[in-house]
Amino acid sequence: MNRIKISDVLKHGVPGTTITVMGWVRTKRGNKNIAFVALNDGSVINNLQIVFDLSRFDEETMRPVTTGAGVSITGNLVESMGKGQKVELLAESVKIFGEADPDTYPLQKKGHSLEFLRSIAHLRPRTNTFGAVLRIRHNLAYAIHKYFHEHGFYYMHTPIITASDAEGAGQMFRVSVLDAANPPLTSDGKVNFADDFFGRESRLTVSGQLEAELGALALGQVYTFGPTFRAENSNTPRHLAEFWMIEPEMAFYDIVDNMDLAEDFIKYLIRFAIDNCSEDLAFLNEMYDKELVERLKLVVDSSFERLDYSVAIDILKSSGRKFEFPVDWGCDLQSEHERYLVEQHFGKPVILINYPRDIKAFYMKQNDDGKTVRAMDVLFPRIGEIIGGSQREEDLTKLNQRLKEMNISEEEMWWYVDTRRFGSVPHSGFGLGFERLVLFVTGMANIRDVIPFPRTPQNAEF
Repeated sequence: MNRIKISDVLKHGVPGTTITVMGWVRTKRGNKNIAFVALNDGSVINNLQIVFDLSRFDEETMRPVTTGAGVSITGNLVESMGKGQKVELLAESVKIFGEADPDTYPLQKKGHSLEFLRSIAHLRPRTNTFGAVLRIRHNLAYAIHKYFHEHGFYYMHTPIITASDAEGAGQMFRVSVLDAANPPLTSDGKVNFADDFFGRESRLTVSGQLEAELGALALGQVYTFGPTFRAENSNTPRHLAEFWMIEPEMAFYDIVDNMDLAEDFIKYLIRFAIDNCSEDLAFLNEMYDKELVERLKLVVDSSFERLDYSVAIDILKSSGRKFEFPVDWGCDLQSEHERYLVEQHFGKPVILINYPRDIKAFYMKQNDDGKTVRAMDVLFPRIGEIIGGSQREEDLTKLNQRLKEMNISEEEMWWYVDTRRFGSVPHSGFGLGFERLVLFVTGMANIRDVIPFPRTPQNAEF
């Protein structure tokens, strides 16, 4: 089909040329002599105005040109006489690909709530809001691969089905072909996974980190970017059951190198969005968050504050604020604590380091004080934690001891322990939740509105 994208027409269209555009009708208005149709094809947030001289089109031809209809229109591009656009198209012919019944098309009116749009996730990408969010999401995904490629990283595909629990949380979806109503049992009454497809209990991954470490200890620098899953029965604006993670792992990196990379990486992504998604960001800034663009520029232009966890606790305890969750050394910081540090105390992103080891995962490198580990969290305004990472424990003795303390079977983790037994080196890494990044960059308030088809408790329809 010989069409021109509307984004190209609006940027480079030459008045006086005959062109064909295709898309979906957003609105139709006019009188008995003339009709104005706003057409959008998803390539840009702005619509192309199509002008129909109704003396050239009979009623039967124009009847199916309604909001939501898929059409192809050929006409002459001219300079626009009205405000808001440089060019418009004088229609010469129209072809209807698919009609949209005005009585049943759910996007007939403007001003639908985001909650309503979640119930029609198959159609919500046609709205301005979700068109903008999805284009920004695409650009951020592209920028992630671009950054790592330019910095000498190798893209590593880690398994979605796994027998290990990287986080130690146990909130994982099981993968099985056994009869759920009548599974085979062992002599002690437990499910006999030896008869299952993989011969052992298997689950959907919560992280590709452990496998990525194996790649880093051979290739030097790798990253993963793929779906992860968490069977957490949580209905908050910050949680999904299926989400995407970016997880770089780097050999010969200490915690300082790790912080440097995380700060440079996330600034690069936000800068890329500012430079390449200006129209979509301007729309979201106007419609949802008046401070969005200003906040994005603040992050890009700021030097992130680097702060020891213990110092952060002292700041929070002396703040005079009454937090919902009490603060004391050894607690896991909540979003309200993280946001206070970022938004109230420092006024810019913060990287917290050296957390108590008792609240962190087994693989984090232990500090000499015996109480803390070389963990790091990058905290952002409105979001709280957006990146979590650490220097990994490379000492075989210390790693084995930590596994015992946390009741993690060394036999189950033999392959991971082997990397410390054979040629161990210092290494580090972190994880960036992709949806949290998109949430921050778009200014949306609910994480369900930055992924095309959100998977949450009781919701897997599409």
